[in-house]
Amino acid sequence: MSQAPLFSSIHRYAITEINEIQFNDTVLKANRPVLVEFVANWCGPCRLISPTMESLAQEYEDRLTVAKIDHDANPRLIEEYKVYGLPTLIHFKNGQEVPESRREGAITKVKLKDYVDALLESISVS
Repeated sequence: MSQAPLFSSIHRYAITEINEIQFNDTVLKANRPVLVEFVANWCGPCRLISPTMESLAQEYEDRLTVAKIDHDANPRLIEEYKVYGLPTLIHFKNGQEVPESRREGAITKVKLKDYVDALLESISVS
């Protein structure tokens, strides 16, 4: 009798990778909050927080969509949302960027959870 792999129940990719074409439907028309992560393959801090973002996406998958956008492949979004540093996190709700939600640079798992919890709390009362 063979056993299932130890990690088979873990959703390996809880983050949705999207592009400029998918942005409107995935982010702006979403019926729940979306945390957008702007990243690049050459970005060290982006790679550093990648496992943390995956973990967060899995933990919050019932309340939040996490979407990843490649900086180099989506110049229109980079310009439109004025993404200057990487990684950049922007929270969206009801098709709009949540005021004061933008965060740039690497972040620890504890601070990331605090950030997301505070955002979810603030938008649930508005």
